[in-house]
Amino acid sequence: MSTPTPAGAETAPPASTASPTSGRTVVSARPPVAPPDRRPAPSRPSRRWAWLFVLGWAAQVAVRLLLASGQTIPVATPDESGYLFAARVLTGGADADMSSGTVYRGGYPLLLMPAFWFGDDPVSVYRGALVINALVSAALLPLAYLLLRRLRVRRRWSYVFGHVTAVLPAVLFYSEFALTDAILPVMVVGWLLLVHAWLNAPPPADRRSSVRLTLAGTGASLIVAYAYTCHTRGAILLAAHLALLAAALVCRWRSWRAAGLAALAAAGATGAGMLLNRSLLPHMYPTGDNDLGGNVVRRLTSEDGWGWMLSLGTGQVWYQAAATGGMAAIGLVAVAFVAVRPSGSPSVKAAMQGAPGRTRALALAVIAIVAGIAFATSAALPVEYRIGNYVYGRYLASITPVLFAVGVAVLLRASPRTLLWASAAAATLTVVAACVVQWYAGDLLTLYKHTPYDFPETSFLTWDWESFQLWHATATGLALMCASVAVARLRRSGPLLLAGLLAAVAVGMSVTATDRIARPLVRDETAHTDIRQSIDLRRQRSIAVDWNVPWTIRLSHYYWAWWADGSVFDARWYAPPQNVDMVVLAWPKDKPASASWPKGAPPGWRIIDSRRTIQGDWVAWAR
Repeated sequence: MSTPTPAGAETAPPASTASPTSGRTVVSARPPVAPPDRRPAPSRPSRRWAWLFVLGWAAQVAVRLLLASGQTIPVATPDESGYLFAARVLTGGADADMSSGTVYRGGYPLLLMPAFWFGDDPVSVYRGALVINALVSAALLPLAYLLLRRLRVRRRWSYVFGHVTAVLPAVLFYSEFALTDAILPVMVVGWLLLVHAWLNAPPPADRRSSVRLTLAGTGASLIVAYAYTCHTRGAILLAAHLALLAAALVCRWRSWRAAGLAALAAAGATGAGMLLNRSLLPHMYPTGDNDLGGNVVRRLTSEDGWGWMLSLGTGQVWYQAAATGGMAAIGLVAVAFVAVRPSGSPSVKAAMQGAPGRTRALALAVIAIVAGIAFATSAALPVEYRIGNYVYGRYLASITPVLFAVGVAVLLRASPRTLLWASAAAATLTVVAACVVQWYAGDLLTLYKHTPYDFPETSFLTWDWESFQLWHATATGLALMCASVAVARLRRSGPLLLAGLLAAVAVGMSVTATDRIARPLVRDETAHTDIRQSIDLRRQRSIAVDWNVPWTIRLSHYYWAWWADGSVFDARWYAPPQNVDMVVLAWPKDKPASASWPKGAPPGWRIIDSRRTIQGDWVAWAR
């Protein structure tokens, strides 16, 4: 008769052993010991951290929405307009002729499509796009935290400086506009974390670890493919990713299967992105684009072109160094040191979690991305007779959070000697880059057009939004770096004071840039182009704009006439089309508005509005 088992207890056969002498089986009277439960029990600290990230992300979203609350019209033209019109086309809306302009890819417009589904007028659609920006951009907080943890910064300081990284103007200010710059930093940091996990993961021991490895490699590949679909800068990221896949295969860090799956994901998603981008061309560039690829070829095949490319690329590096108070420069120097000396120094071995060879490969990839973006974008730029040709921060903004986080890790973890060396090297890099800019641009820094939108950070450093001051910005940036280094060396309150200093500067830059740059642009652009009070734009199904009307005004008319197909013509050689509902013509000086229609307007057409503005003069006609 068996002994009854208490309810809830596990039953198991008695343990048995074989006798070495008799071969008989001896049954042990001692009951078996159940294996310990290794599943981690939920703890209160983990729940607190989860809530910290949820509330922190919500706070970052709120800050972005607050700063963007005054934005009602695209002002970073033609970029914002191009992405919005591409999203409009993808949702089945009207075309917009942007021929002879830069091609705007379809990846970012895909993200904006919900704004078109729920918006019923141009302003609500635009604000919906900014809400999407805020939701995505705020995700840099947890990503920056993870990056700082990989750099072996303490948990609480990783969270604090994750917030600081998320409010950098390179992240925060550009989220106020319908630009890929609002999401590219998130993609770059996310890709770096995934590819680092993929490279440094141990060989799969079971099905679960194999799935994690596959997800990391596939996720990194999908991110770079999407970045490529969003912007040409994504091509640099894609090239660096493929180089890392090849290095992992050659160095036997990963198996053929793991590398092949990651490469297949990258190839498939990139091919789909290319098809998407190609589908937009007939709707937005029916007569061709501005051939930026031709600019690159011309620059690479001429001595003057190489001088232009290298000098302008150096100017982009200078801008990030000065704009971040030297933090990006310290980060760039540290990454370069890891790339050159992967081992042989304890500080290098402790720089980032992972094997030295794989860490070196990642450092080389980051350097390649910085150099590739800086020099490739400089090679493609046309001569625009503006100071922003020579010093510009937006193109490298996507990689700035990475360099900033590395700089923070150096300040928090490096020895006094290493920190002194890194800050001295960063200061030298900044000054040398400024000298290159001064040597190549010279008097053009004062003679060419100063566009405030190009300088949100350096205008704050010099407290001058009317002109560009190279050496004043350099000195202020280096002074901020010295203050950061001094504060970081304080034993107890150093990290907190450093976070407060960097956060105050970063938020101050974005707030003043919003107040002195973004809001005035919105007011002026609305005053110059808004004709909603003059005609019911919902009934205008097509609009044609004279090529001689400045392109910023032309694109704004496309924006307000949201439901209309937008086309362009040259009134100097062709009569205004009469198969459209509205025509916008250039308004000659010292002539009445009625004289804007060559040889007189045909019957049935009337003037609905006319403006003389700083940007240009125009007259709108309707049937």
